[in-house]
Amino acid sequence: MKKILLGAILLILVIPAPIPTKAAVDIRIGVPLPPPPPIVFPAPPEVIVIPDTDDVYVVPDIEVDLFFWNGWWWRLWEGRWYRSRYYDRGWVYYDYVPKFYFDIDPGWRGYYRDRHWRGHRWHYERIPERRLHQNWKVWYADRYWEKRKTWGIQDYRNRPPQKERLELRHRREREYHQRPEVQRHQQWREEQRRKSKGSKGKEGEEYRRRGDRK
Repeated sequence: MKKILLGAILLILVIPAPIPTKAAVDIRIGVPLPPPPPIVFPAPPEVIVIPDTDDVYVVPDIEVDLFFWNGWWWRLWEGRWYRSRYYDRGWVYYDYVPKFYFDIDPGWRGYYRDRHWRGHRWHYERIPERRLHQNWKVWYADRYWEKRKTWGIQDYRNRPPQKERLELRHRREREYHQRPEVQRHQQWREEQRRKSKGSKGKEGEEYRRRGDRK
């Protein structure tokens, strides 16, 4: 029995321990980004769907642009994007511009106020937050707002041509990246990437030195 136990111990000792992967030491450098300030709602918000988009919803009654798309709530703050599963908490930094954003007409608030969308009467529908969460997947799959409702726009039959939509997207993207707060955040991102790259280089060099000493 003693021989068997001794053999098991020796077997454990000779099994090599796994070497940590590169991902395990991938440490981000920099100060953590603060979450955006909370938006206080006396009741769950209502949303409207924005025409000429792939089911992008927005809360129209607040000054902050608060969007719902693809199961997430989205907001832009100080040139940075955040998303959450909840409209009033749980915001997490998102390191990209969500792809729906440049499809949104920046004049949507004026259209909403005047109840007109590009010269057509706009009978938008206010959607309670609970109904939104219950139905948004089905509406998206059926293209409910575009095909069945034409987004509530009177005598509105077709979206702008593909070429025009692409030109609008490119123009809005250029205007977006010209915003001072967006440029400041972009500069911050580049600095963090350089620091992270330098840190990884130092870690790799130290790892090689340890290997040379063995």
